[in-house]
Amino acid sequence: MNIPENLIYIDIETVSQCENYSELTQNFKSIWEKKQSKDPQLHDLLPEEAYRQKAAIFAEFGKIVCISLAFYDKSKEEYRMKSFFAYDEKQLLADFADFCAQLKKKYLFCGHNIREFDIPYISRRFLINALPIPPILDFQNKKPWEIEMIDTLQLWKFGDYKNFTSLETLATIFDIPTPKDDIDGSQVGHVYWVEKDLNRIVTYCQHDVIAIIQLLRKLSQKPIVPLDKIKIIPNE
Repeated sequence: MNIPENLIYIDIETVSQCENYSELTQNFKSIWEKKQSKDPQLHDLLPEEAYRQKAAIFAEFGKIVCISLAFYDKSKEEYRMKSFFAYDEKQLLADFADFCAQLKKKYLFCGHNIREFDIPYISRRFLINALPIPPILDFQNKKPWEIEMIDTLQLWKFGDYKNFTSLETLATIFDIPTPKDDIDGSQVGHVYWVEKDLNRIVTYCQHDVIAIIQLLRKLSQKPIVPLDKIKIIPNE
C-alpha cells in the first residue's frame, strides 16, 4: 500500500462533562440513566460508577480536552505535530477550526478507529458548542463509501466487523518504538479532574499520534519513521 502524503494523523482525548454524576442537572441524569439501562455493559452498575467509567466516550455526555495531529512536511522531510488543548472546549474547537481553514490543499484524516469515534465525536462537539463544522470534517450528508479517510483499525480488520483491536495492542505486536507514557486511556479522566494536569494528557495524546504514524507504515510494510523525524510545533 502506498501511503498518501496528504494525511493528517489525528487522535483525541476526552473526559466526562462533569467530574461527578451528582453534578449533572436532573435532565441529564435522566437521559444518562436511560442510556445506561439500554447498554448491557453498564446495566449492572450504579449510575455514578457507570458515568465515571464511560461518560467520556459519548459525545453527548463528554467533551474534548485535546486534539493532537501530525502531517508530513515534504520540504523538510519530517512530520510536524501540533496539539490543541484547553479546559475551555469551545476555544479548543475554534482553534482547531482555524487550523483547518488554513490548510492549502486537500487532506485526509488518518487515525485508529477514527471512523467510528474521533471524527464523529469532534463533529458532534462542534454542533453542541454551536460552532460551524469545518468543511474537511463535514461528512453529515455523505454515504459511508463517500467518506474519505484512512482508519488503521479498518485496515487491520480485513473486512471482519466483529473484531476490535486497540492501538496499544497493535503497537505491541508490531514492536513499534514509541515514547513511554506514565498514564493510559483509563486514567485520563483522573489526571484531568483530580490532578488537573492537562500537559500529561497532551503528551499521551501526542504519543498515540506517533503510534498511528508508525502503525500505518507497518500495515503498509514500510520502514518506520525515526523519532527524530517527528517534530512538535510549539503552541503560540
